[in-house]
Amino acid sequence: MTAATFVHVGITCKDAIATEQFYTRHFGFKRARVVPLDNSQIVFLKLGDTYLELFQATEESPLPPPSNDGSQYPGWRHIAFQVDNVDAKLAEMGNDAQIKLGPLSFDNFIPGWRAAWISDPDGNIIEINQGYVDQISPPSLEIPSSMDEAIPVS
Repeated sequence: MTAATFVHVGITCKDAIATEQFYTRHFGFKRARVVPLDNSQIVFLKLGDTYLELFQATEESPLPPPSNDGSQYPGWRHIAFQVDNVDAKLAEMGNDAQIKLGPLSFDNFIPGWRAAWISDPDGNIIEINQGYVDQISPPSLEIPSSMDEAIPVS
């Protein structure tokens, strides 16, 4: 298999400047590149090795904005950021933290795992969580080859 690295998420924005300010102010992204595009521009924001690629919207969404932890129809549900303390991050964000769900505790799965879901200026859902850790030995994916058997995939 050819190696792949996750690079960026493209976001179409109602107000690209407000969206850029939100992600730079609250999550530490920095402007990395601006690409002129006809009467608009694409702005790349960088955090570590990951980018957000911001496009200016040219039409209205035909769908209602997502709620809770994200849309229930096929598509990206939300993006997530891990922090040391969810409550402290929400307090730091003040009125910019438009909470859609939570904070909720998931101690039944991982002690100390908590999350809250907020929306960015465009209504996209962002999860802010603390305490998530990978499972030591997660079960392997099983793809059924027929109704009677399953083949483990590692």
